[in-house]
Amino acid sequence: MSIIRLTMAQALVRYLAAQRIEDQGQELPLFEGVFAIFGHGNVSGLGEALYHAREALPTFRAHNEQTMAHAAIAFAKAHGRRRLMAATSSIGPGATNMVTAAGLAHANRLPVLLLPGDTFATRDPDPVLQQVEHFGDPTITVNDSFRPVSRYFDRITRPEQLLTSLPQAIATLLDPEHCGPATLALPQDVQTFAYDFPESFFAPRVHRIRRPQPDPRELEEALTALARADRPLIIAGGGVHYAGACERLAEFARTHGVPVAETQAGKGALPDAHPLAMGAIGVTGSEAANRLAEQADLILAIGTRLQDFTTGSRALFERDDLALVALNVGRFDSHKHHALPVVGDARDGLAALSTGLDGWRADDAWREKAGGLKHDWAQVVARVTADEGRELPTDAQVIGAVNRQSGEDGTVVCAAGGLPGELHKLWQCAGPGSYHVEYGYSCMGYEIAGGLGVKMAQPEREVFVMVGDGSYLMHNSELATSVMLGHKLVVVVLDNRGFGCINRLQQATGGAGFNNLLDDCRTVPEGAPKTDFAAHARSLGCQAERVRGIAELEQALVRARQAESTYVITLDTDPLPSTAEGGAWWEVAVPEVSSREQVHKAYQGYREAKRDQHR
Repeated sequence: MSIIRLTMAQALVRYLAAQRIEDQGQELPLFEGVFAIFGHGNVSGLGEALYHAREALPTFRAHNEQTMAHAAIAFAKAHGRRRLMAATSSIGPGATNMVTAAGLAHANRLPVLLLPGDTFATRDPDPVLQQVEHFGDPTITVNDSFRPVSRYFDRITRPEQLLTSLPQAIATLLDPEHCGPATLALPQDVQTFAYDFPESFFAPRVHRIRRPQPDPRELEEALTALARADRPLIIAGGGVHYAGACERLAEFARTHGVPVAETQAGKGALPDAHPLAMGAIGVTGSEAANRLAEQADLILAIGTRLQDFTTGSRALFERDDLALVALNVGRFDSHKHHALPVVGDARDGLAALSTGLDGWRADDAWREKAGGLKHDWAQVVARVTADEGRELPTDAQVIGAVNRQSGEDGTVVCAAGGLPGELHKLWQCAGPGSYHVEYGYSCMGYEIAGGLGVKMAQPEREVFVMVGDGSYLMHNSELATSVMLGHKLVVVVLDNRGFGCINRLQQATGGAGFNNLLDDCRTVPEGAPKTDFAAHARSLGCQAERVRGIAELEQALVRARQAESTYVITLDTDPLPSTAEGGAWWEVAVPEVSSREQVHKAYQGYREAKRDQHR
């Protein structure tokens, strides 16, 4: 057996560079590269190894550990979980900064390889800089905080442990059911230790994503339920995208006359022009999708984890007389809400269902109802997104302007706050790839970094990042990274002077305006400063301008599309309005006891709404 002597870090880098992926008949590197912020816990070991492999496995310098991991996650999402990135940090704050990103990846079932440095395995110099000591258990380091938010976790305390741990980490990252973050904690001394590795370990390996097939008995039960249905509705989740099943879904809907609603992760599976595309479902859903959900006799949920925003906190469509079939590659998700499970790949599962339903179609009157509701909702969207000439436009009106300028090649990127809800309701998708919103973890600060990751994955697309002033102030540093790397973004900053979304929720649950809008916060007598976001963006190397109103915004968006590098547009917006049409109940707990009459009223409404909640 041929051997090669390498440090643990060198072996890790060499292994990652050798991994390949087969995607749509094309063989590509599995890893695009590694985001890295070096410190004393990774610079001499992993940093030195990455330097020598910088052509085979590029290293990208970022400005914040959390957001570089967000960019890596967005890259994987934009590639349908078929291509990946890694992120490395030092031990201490650099490592714990990535824990939030790990939680985001775990909640959204998205792959990222996290490589935080760790303290000395030998403990010779303990305690070292940035080491958190646990008096009763010296084996614990801050990297143990990754355990609950990782799908796979290991601490590499000997170089030869890579021989078993690395293949398991890669298998987890590419597993359609268990996909999520893999974390390998790397003690800084062990990164530099050498071992005689077998050369065969570094041979190029081509990976292929598994497509688990449905169990025949589960398939038969689902077919029986579907064949009885007159008023079926499909809920398309993110699994439709990850299985490459968008075309199959469009064909299934057209063949069998079944209307399709979409979750946040599933949005864009069908273009809005498809006659059976009903738009968003749930708390932030369209009137069309939600009315159909209330009246359906069967729901076929495909590739969705059926979280509370989709189900209206278990009150929207979970009736005793409703059949629920869940086609999902994950056993855990397919058994939720007492569904008939069909565990399997979405694309092949849809094909098997369509074959078994040969000749079956939904009731004609049901399809006509869906068409009428779709038409009515389109009128609502056109009305609420139209420019009314307001000095302070609404989020919906800004969305309308960006949507009109986005074109067929545009991708909108967003995450937390009120914008994702309005986008889910109102954004008109050209098709797969046009909508990228992180709402499984609803993480403020994902937006700009996520836009960077999308642009790295799909440089041919025009990426439009929509972000509120609150999220911008949390994480904006990857604007500088986008300029440095030459990945152009168009960023629209909606400045409503505070956390407008949570302010609306605070008041809807009976609370007084408090600590959300800047006017309601404790400040100096002069009040909170007015942030010049355009000047800030220019200081990071971007082109930027501030506009007033929708007409000026649309003109600026034309200039932004023509620009060669990242372009930031900022405008003031109204923090109070949101689209009243559509939507469904969302359970947010209200205090039983309060001195405010508004809270008493909100609590009574809360108790009444819970009566419709299915257990």
